[in-house]
Amino acid sequence: MSDEALGFDAFKLNRQLLDAVAAAGYSQPTPIQQKAIPLALAGHDVLGIAQTGTGKTAAYVLPLLMKVKYAQGAFPRALILAPTRELVMQIEEVAKALAQNTDLRLVSLYGGLGPKTQIENITAGVDIIISTPGRFMDLYRKGTILTKEIKTMVLDEADKIMDMGFMPQIRAILEVIPVKRQNLLFSATFSSRVETLSEEFLEFPEKVEVTPSATTAETIDQVKYLVPNIKTKINLLAHLLESEEISRAIIFTRSRKNAESVFSFLDRKHMGEIRVIHANKGQNTRINSMEDFKAGDVRLLVATDVASRGLDVTMVSHVINFDVPLIYEDYVHRIGRTGRAENEGKAITFINPAEAYHFERIEELIRMAVEELEIPSAVEVPPTPFEEKQAYARELDKLKQKENPDYKGAFHDKKAVAPKVNIGKGEKVKAKKHTKKPNRNQLKTKNQKNKGK
Repeated sequence: MSDEALGFDAFKLNRQLLDAVAAAGYSQPTPIQQKAIPLALAGHDVLGIAQTGTGKTAAYVLPLLMKVKYAQGAFPRALILAPTRELVMQIEEVAKALAQNTDLRLVSLYGGLGPKTQIENITAGVDIIISTPGRFMDLYRKGTILTKEIKTMVLDEADKIMDMGFMPQIRAILEVIPVKRQNLLFSATFSSRVETLSEEFLEFPEKVEVTPSATTAETIDQVKYLVPNIKTKINLLAHLLESEEISRAIIFTRSRKNAESVFSFLDRKHMGEIRVIHANKGQNTRINSMEDFKAGDVRLLVATDVASRGLDVTMVSHVINFDVPLIYEDYVHRIGRTGRAENEGKAITFINPAEAYHFERIEELIRMAVEELEIPSAVEVPPTPFEEKQAYARELDKLKQKENPDYKGAFHDKKAVAPKVNIGKGEKVKAKKHTKKPNRNQLKTKNQKNKGK
């Protein structure tokens, strides 16, 4: 495919798809689309590596729709697997928009709600299934899904699929779908584990890498603050939300507990419309919160990494990492929620003393040093409580001991060694007499002896 191609018509897509592309507002194909679409249309297995927000979804959906073309039969002919329900919903939204001029039947499957409606949709006839691995296997085992007609399989966000432990389900799916098929694998990063998966899943693939693995978008301005404790993080967050022009932001936390705490704090401060989503929130609550955020009715969305992928909102002005992610690739996906569709965005990360270790590894991964900013003088920096300091020190010790088993950290207590005493000739050391409490039988025998005397 020549880089001189000006539009999607160069891909020789049918008129229905070209009209849908135009209606969706796509003018020119992105680099991943330019390289992946012709290869997928030609029937090759494709390994696509590109950062989030670069149009990966359309890069595999368009060739898939072109291949399936029209509704036929009752059984699925293509399968798209994604790690989270949010990403499944996002893929479904893109696929339905691009298939709007066709009669293709798309069904999305994911957990968090009863399978009754999903089973009814499949039974009514389906051409393309978009699913999480777990829900697909659940319905397959119920006898709802027949796989014999599947000719194309797509793995999206392969790195996250592996991070979330879905490999047993993926291998189970590979056992029950036809061996002769086209495979497409897309990922934002290309770790050694993803490489192993690609070797197992793909057959003589064409590799497409539009940017080095784990590269962040150039449209994102990244900064970091070294923050001594949790209270300072809260104070800094409030200051930035009040002082900077933050029109729509996602605030990422490491845990559900932190997400709820941040949400409660911001809600009390009346920082505008706020929603919080994490794994403990109900499916409908999560969907409604995301829809309100995408519609612009919500200013702040507080989330765990459940939302770091599959949330496609073009006008997110800021991503704030309240906590540093422990899975380093998730940093790329988190900040990829801003700076999308060539819009500018800003990513701000708060780093406590223990998280500094992790962020150094993140900077190695993305091959750049993130600019450090001083905490503004207007932000109150309270002293770090003793217990919090101890927790940071223990965490750092554990991390360093993983790297070097011989490392003796701050909490390595060296026992005091008693001074040696030189005993000269003729000197005796009186040993401490060890008295042992006699048991019942010994007492009985002793009493009998006393009686005999």
